[in-house]
Amino acid sequence: MSNNEIVQKLWNLCDVLRDDGINYSEYVAELVLLLFIKMEHENAQSGVLSKHKLPEGSRWTDLTDKSGLNLLNHYRATLLSLSQSTDPLIAAIYADAQTSLKEPRHLEQLVKNLDGIDWFSAKRDGLGDLYEGLLQKNASETKSGAGQYFTPRPLIDSIIHLIKPQHGETIQDPAAGTAGFLIAADAYIKSHTDNLYNLNAKQQTFQRNKAFLGMELVSSTRRLALMNCMLHGMEGDDEGVVHIGNTLGNAGAALPRANIILSNPPFGTAKGGGGPTRDDLTYATSNKQLAFVQHIVRHLKDGGRAAVVLPDNVLFEAGVGADIRRDLMNKCNLHTILRLPTGIFYAQGVKTNVLFFTKVSQAATDSTKQVWVYDLRANAPKFGKRTPLLREYFAEFETAYGEAAEGTSKRVDQGEIGRFRTFSRKWVKARGDSLDISWLKDESAEDATDLPEPDVLAREVMDELNGALGEMTAVLLSLEQGDFE
Repeated sequence: MSNNEIVQKLWNLCDVLRDDGINYSEYVAELVLLLFIKMEHENAQSGVLSKHKLPEGSRWTDLTDKSGLNLLNHYRATLLSLSQSTDPLIAAIYADAQTSLKEPRHLEQLVKNLDGIDWFSAKRDGLGDLYEGLLQKNASETKSGAGQYFTPRPLIDSIIHLIKPQHGETIQDPAAGTAGFLIAADAYIKSHTDNLYNLNAKQQTFQRNKAFLGMELVSSTRRLALMNCMLHGMEGDDEGVVHIGNTLGNAGAALPRANIILSNPPFGTAKGGGGPTRDDLTYATSNKQLAFVQHIVRHLKDGGRAAVVLPDNVLFEAGVGADIRRDLMNKCNLHTILRLPTGIFYAQGVKTNVLFFTKVSQAATDSTKQVWVYDLRANAPKFGKRTPLLREYFAEFETAYGEAAEGTSKRVDQGEIGRFRTFSRKWVKARGDSLDISWLKDESAEDATDLPEPDVLAREVMDELNGALGEMTAVLLSLEQGDFE
């Protein structure tokens, strides 16, 4: 069986749990708790692990030799035991873990189905890749709602190829989700160092324990991330590669500066109009993406590089939005913007972009001299289940970007009929520092029969309204506090 076939088989097991009233997201959360125990068993059996990470009594064989209510009660006790493990990473993975299963026969059926999978084939392709395939399947099912934190792997791989992370660099994702960016960066480095064997012992330890750091606000998502990292051989510190915390709060302010920051921050505004609770950001805003932009600029080391996925409203929002973009272009060289096609984020219909920039210094001014924009959105295919996003779709952009990770390769302006153009800082400034730049006639947009689905259109309207509401709330708060004459 291929990994895709195994993923589909695992996904089909969701039908088993419908009678327990478990939805897609709950199913994945339920499945991974069991799946991790099974994968640990497979790794121990094949000799991948020098010793079993799970204690006796909490292993896969302790589940397979039980049935009925005894199995369900033992499983509940196992989850509690693992949450109290002396291994800090195991304890973090199973922190607050509880089963939603009420019927013993459902758990028994899941255990038997997992036991019947061709794990030899799975190990051949990598258990980590199988796990990521399951996460991707979850994200592609719009009913699960998981698309809001899952960045498509073809896009991640393209970004990693351009940013070119190197061993010895610290790499951070302040909105880690399921850790896709960090895992892809690790895979890139391993592919260029013979799986780290070209490095000395000290360098190998750094790569496994100190090179990567993420932060995630939602504990259940962090659980997915920690399992993902562990199955890919990434250990991190005592809290794992991905820490739990609010990047827009004190936990984020305490994050160290990094050589590379890669991220897809959450879309939308803070509920109730409330902004970040940290006081080290220059501009107050309830727009989470604009707050994350400030964090990323502040936490990049001088000379560090970043690639960040952001929705269109961040590029054109006036007021504090323009202030933050101006601050970004002062402190960093914002050298490239990639306008992404719509439909690649399953749970969101918003239009998105990738901003590539290099930090000059926190005190710098006029660091951006020109901005190159690649329009991959105009006249693009309508991506979805029928037309999946593939890595090949980014090939021409990667060629145009060039080999230099800092965006300093010689580039060619393709003119008004091409997809890649350059715009001077003076020209951008004259437009109120708006970076929402387009020039190609999008013929597909004129076809009314090819409009997005109603729920996608509604989501776009809601995101724009939320952005406007957040700014109005900030203005009202300022008026109440007497900040305006």
